[in-house]
Amino acid sequence: MKKSKYTLFIVVLVMAIAIMAMTYKTNSIKSNFTMGTPEVQSINALAFGPEGILFIGDSKSAMIYALDTKDMEKVSEAQEVEVTKFDELVATSLGTTSDKISFQDMVVNPDSKKIYFAVHTEDNTPLLFQLNNGEIQPVSLEKVSFAQTEISNPVPEDAQDKWGRSQRVMTISDLQYDDGKVLVSGLSNMEFGSTFRSISFPFSDDQEHATLEIYHAAHGQYETHAPIQTFTTAKLNGEKYIIASYTCTPLVLFPMNELKSGAHVKGRTVGEMGNRNAPLDMITMEKEGESYLFMANSNRPVMKVKFDDLESYKESLTEPVSERFSSEGVPFISYPMTNVLQMDKLDDKQFVLLQRKNNGDLDLWTANDRWL
Repeated sequence: MKKSKYTLFIVVLVMAIAIMAMTYKTNSIKSNFTMGTPEVQSINALAFGPEGILFIGDSKSAMIYALDTKDMEKVSEAQEVEVTKFDELVATSLGTTSDKISFQDMVVNPDSKKIYFAVHTEDNTPLLFQLNNGEIQPVSLEKVSFAQTEISNPVPEDAQDKWGRSQRVMTISDLQYDDGKVLVSGLSNMEFGSTFRSISFPFSDDQEHATLEIYHAAHGQYETHAPIQTFTTAKLNGEKYIIASYTCTPLVLFPMNELKSGAHVKGRTVGEMGNRNAPLDMITMEKEGESYLFMANSNRPVMKVKFDDLESYKESLTEPVSERFSSEGVPFISYPMTNVLQMDKLDDKQFVLLQRKNNGDLDLWTANDRWL
């Protein structure tokens, strides 16, 4: 009798464990992932989500991929990074030279603090790398766990601007993960080309898109086709915003609650940071209760804007700037950091930069909160 009861207990326990495992799988954000090799044709933007998921924006194929990196170790404080001639280190690992590769994006896993890099080779082959304890390690895209979704209304593959440059590459200009959504800026084939997409994750057919319009004070005109180059999300005066920047370098706020599917949204231009310049990357940092926006640029130094100034600036730029190359609107500080190609938050006290130094070297290094 005792043996029978024990056997019954084991059976019930096994069934309970199986049910729990099935429930976990159903509820997991990776439940729709499959094993295979994603057909990544380009890597134009990277962003991390929860549970070690790396989102890859691929403009060429007009796809967003969610890659399970299995990189889920929790680290609260990152080690400082100081790697000189980083481009040569990556190139050497590929058996080539630094002039044959280009860096597309850099992102830090907020859990493990490991740094990931997207690189294109001379023939535009996309590659993914991880910096782990100072060592470059390739991240395989073969036989991996992943999910994917297609971008709606992408720019046609043969579309060109008035200078003959491909516009397809701007289908995805930047992306972020925020509160169960993959947020994507870029161009579409719609009448107003500048588009902001919000894609539910886990991926489904729920993909919202809004078209955008801004006043560009450096150009003295309203624009609907130039895409956001880089953006971040932030709360200002209790309301959530997209803080975005465009080529030549307007700084624009979009209330997130207005970016609904089918909407045409006019952003509020709060700053002109100087034309003949392109914003390359944007991050936020905090220190002693104050928040700061940092933006790297192609032809100007890294700029810092205080959130307090963004919140207190109530105006909107609707007239051309008073003088060519000048700046207007929200105040900012230019940092003694030039030629910064990529940047990201490393931990609560450090951010990491990929910078072309004055001697020509492309170095990877960390700046601590004294810079804040």
